[in-house]
Formats: sequence, structure tokens, C-alpha cells
Amino acid sequence: MAITRLMRKRNADLGDKNDSKGDKEESDDEENIGDETVIQVDFEGRNPIDSDFDGIKQLLNQLFLKAHINLNDLTEHIIKQNYVGSVIKQSEADDEADEEDSDPNEVFGITTIINLSGEQKSDCIHQLRALLLKLCNSYGSEEVHSFVQDLLSNPMKPVGLFINERFVNIPPQITVPLFKSLKSEIKRAKEKRMAYDFSYIILISKLYKMELNNDKNKSKKSKKSDTSEIIWSNPEEEVIDQEAEVKFEFSVRNEADSGLVGEWNENDDEMTPMRRILVIPFSKFDSIIEKVEEAVSA
Repeated sequence: MAITRLMRKRNADLGDKNDSKGDKEESDDEENIGDETVIQVDFEGRNPIDSDFDGIKQLLNQLFLKAHINLNDLTEHIIKQNYVGSVIKQSEADDEADEEDSDPNEVFGITTIINLSGEQKSDCIHQLRALLLKLCNSYGSEEVHSFVQDLLSNPMKPVGLFINERFVNIPPQITVPLFKSLKSEIKRAKEKRMAYDFSYIILISKLYKMELNNDKNKSKKSKKSDTSEIIWSNPEEEVIDQEAEVKFEFSVRNEADSGLVGEWNENDDEMTPMRRILVIPFSKFDSIIEKVEEAVSA
């Protein structure tokens, strides 16, 4: 499944430049800028395989941080259910053309869904359920805690954990074909009477909240909507947030670096890393895909 293109940079080997025919026939997708070469790279979605283990685990680690989740077990679970979900990889053609700069096993993202309901043998599933209950008890209202607790204990309303992780420099346009593919894979799994007939899905979303430095800034910001003070790690999740039936959030300041790219000084507004838990009716997944596609195409 071809997905999208991304601009990558690598150092140009100026000493090897010449006017040979081979150099003139370099891909039109390369452009020299100063001492760097900007390359347009094609990405594609593939079924997770064993060699993706380390890459998937790295992505899960940036989501769960220090949470008590066996990431080895969770990664193996994702690979075993590879009939649902995709990893983002550099296309094979680009891999061959750029062998010096790329690792063929590098995973740039993972989009999948995991069944949290019913009888589960994997330790990681029990840990995920326990984590969600602990978090909503600590940070959600009584109504939220009651809702999530009832949901996770009700076999008549199966719940899926929606994982949507990628590196920060991968554009949100990549999510549209991934979401559409996931939708089709879930449909096929349901037709085979597999346990993917979800009533709700839960997304753990990464975001950053701005802490304003002075009263003047606070006065200005107070006139704006709350979203003006939030940076979403995955921008498309702002759209998903609007479809959530239940949500709550918490800081992970003591567990993570900022995760933001750029230079900062003491006069800049401070960004607090957060997690927001979104509980979404699965019946809204089709409309979510449509709204995300519209948002990232604007």
C-alpha cells in the first residue's frame, strides 16, 4: 500500500560531485540545498513482521513512557495479529536507491487496534486494562471512571485500543490510507467471526499544553479557544478528539522530554507533555476518516 512522500535531508558529498552522465540522471526527486540533499521518500503500509519488533517497540515506548506495560509482550501481540494494522516503512524502491542512509527494518509508524475485551491470555492486555482503570480513577471524574469501568467489564460492548503512533516528522496525510486500510481489515476480520466487532475504541493521544509565562500573555490567551494553547503530536487526533464520548487527560512531565523539535530559551512559553484518553463510539470511525481526510487536505 503506497502512502505518501516525505522530504528527508542527508549530507551531500560535495567531493564526489561531477558532471558525469550518471550524476545528470539522478532522480528528479533530489534537490541540493547548501550542503544538504533534500530527498522525497515514498512510504508504504505493510503488515507487521518479526523484523519490525524493535521499531514497533520504540514507538510504543514513546507513547507509554514509564507505564507498567510489558512492551515486549505488546509488540509480539501486534505482530501476531498482523492481519489487522500496518507499519509505515520506506518503500522498497527507495530503500534500494538510498541504501547508505536507510535501514530496511526501520519502522516510521504503527497503526493498529487491539481487543481489550473478553478472555485474554496476554499479560499486556491485562496490564492495559489495569492502566486505563488506574488512570481514569486518578484523573477522570466519577462519571468517567464509572463509564470506563463498566465498559471494560461489559462483554456485550467490546472495546479496542486504537494505536496511532509515528515519528514526529511524518506528515498527517499519511493517516488517511492507514485508517482506510484498518477499516477494511477490521471488516474482513469480522466477516471471519474474529473478535473485532467493537462498540468503542480508546485512543491514548499525545499533546502538549502551553504554560504562559506572564499575566499579559495569559490575558491575551484567555480570549482564545483552548485549542490555541494545545499542540497535538499527531494533528489528525484533534479531529478524533471532537468525536469522543468520554475524555480525560493528565501530565507526563516527569516521564518524558518535550519531544518537540526546535531551539527554546527561558523566555519561551513552556510546553507540558500530556496524554489525553479518548473513548470513541466505533460507529463514528467512518465519519472520523472522512473528517480527517478533509482536515489534512485543507
